[in-house]
Amino acid sequence: MNTKLHAICDSQGRPLELFITAGQVSDYIGARALPGRLPDVDWLLGDRGYDANWSREVLQDKGIKPCIPGRKSRGKPVRFDKRRYKRRNRIEIMFGRLKDWRRVATRYDRCPKVFLSAIALAAAVIFWL
Repeated sequence: MNTKLHAICDSQGRPLELFITAGQVSDYIGARALPGRLPDVDWLLGDRGYDANWSREVLQDKGIKPCIPGRKSRGKPVRFDKRRYKRRNRIEIMFGRLKDWRRVATRYDRCPKVFLSAIALAAAVIFWL
């Protein structure tokens, strides 16, 4: 039993949206749930796993500039703002704060719904601290 946590957070590293997918599902397939949940923002910082032409087009249609490095297997390199991409550490810090909660870090819950509930509880506390 394996899952991946996908999150949308603000510029301060506070979680806004959380959802999980099966562990064997690729990140860019899990990213299909993102466009409908995105807040009104100028930039989207994402990991290489979220690099897909269709996702870049959807983001640009919504007026959001993607700052996602291209996958290594991509034939033509994609340009992105490296200085802005360095701010992605706030997302990693948010995941680290979630893992401070022992129940989330060790994945006590086998049921994905219960696991997501534990993550949501931790995220609510993190958001207000």
